[in-house]
Amino acid sequence: MESHLSVFVDESGDFGKYEKHEPFYIFTLVLHDQSISIQNDIQALETFLFDIGFKKDHCFHAGPIIRREEEYQYLDIQTRRKMINHLFSFSKKAGISYYAFISEKRKCQDSIQLTMDLSRKLSMFIMKNLEELLKNEKVVVYYDNGQVELSRVLASVFSALLPSVEFRKVQPSGYRLFQVADLLCTLSLVTTKYENHCISKSEEAFFGTRREFKKNFGKHLEAMQFK
Repeated sequence: MESHLSVFVDESGDFGKYEKHEPFYIFTLVLHDQSISIQNDIQALETFLFDIGFKKDHCFHAGPIIRREEEYQYLDIQTRRKMINHLFSFSKKAGISYYAFISEKRKCQDSIQLTMDLSRKLSMFIMKNLEELLKNEKVVVYYDNGQVELSRVLASVFSALLPSVEFRKVQPSGYRLFQVADLLCTLSLVTTKYENHCISKSEEAFFGTRREFKKNFGKHLEAMQFK
């Protein structure tokens, strides 16, 4: 049986010019060995969703949950925290690892430089972990093609450095691990904001102090990072 590695990708930010309220561009890879079943964990997650009044196939959107937007605008903070905590718990049980690539947009004059910076970071990651990645007969990259520039970075770098790569366009609602990528990308951004003292009021109200965030999420994020 062939060994396949799933790589789910999500991003935060855009390739536009630097804005003070959006100083970082982040994209996250969530890596999962397809031979490891997560079906029981998915069922537990969907039972939780049903118990709090959502359909079992509801798609988590971490940012709107934190900011109390869209379909979450009428939920109290305790329920929204439970949603994030349950999805994070699912992430820890699913046997995944992840890695976040972070660029400071003020150091990139335009989208070309940002593209070059992200391509370099992804290339260095793959080359550093090439031996481990080559243990898989195929790497399948899942992305919703939300940003053309990031799609190009992924396609060019993965195809150049790995011998057997397949790309699949996905709908976020169709894959729980894509929703995990969204969550871990959001948490990576929040981590970076705490470190740079630019956390928003809504994020601080949701997560608490930097110490509280580190206690509840930080140490677990560190343990899940792809080494």
